[in-house]
Amino acid sequence: MTIAVRYVLFAILSTVANLATQEAVIRALPDAGLPPSIFAGTLVGFALKYVLDKRWVFYDAYTGRRSEARKVSLYGLFSVVTTAIFWTVETAFWLVWKTPEAKYGGAVLGLAIGYAVKYGLDRNFVFREQRA
Repeated sequence: MTIAVRYVLFAILSTVANLATQEAVIRALPDAGLPPSIFAGTLVGFALKYVLDKRWVFYDAYTGRRSEARKVSLYGLFSVVTTAIFWTVETAFWLVWKTPEAKYGGAVLGLAIGYAVKYGLDRNFVFREQRA
């Protein structure tokens, strides 16, 4: 199985974890509004995706504290950029149609676009092979 295929499969898994977390927060805190569910879902999706990417997509080994700090920082920075894509699309769908189906449809589309962008960033800048 190629790196790209694993990345897509793990993106799907992270998306499902994200959306399930959002739904759990909405059910637990129905009066809290949209932001807490989006935040919680994003946090769960981020943590799961990082572990899967590092270990089973890019086979990235521990290379020292400084190198790891750089990787986590870049991964986090790129996650913020791609999360902005996700949140923008999800929120736009909610604002236009104001239905749960539209919100989740926007979330799936936003996550798909964000993960496509993030794959390129991660491959080229975060988990790149060290060249001699």
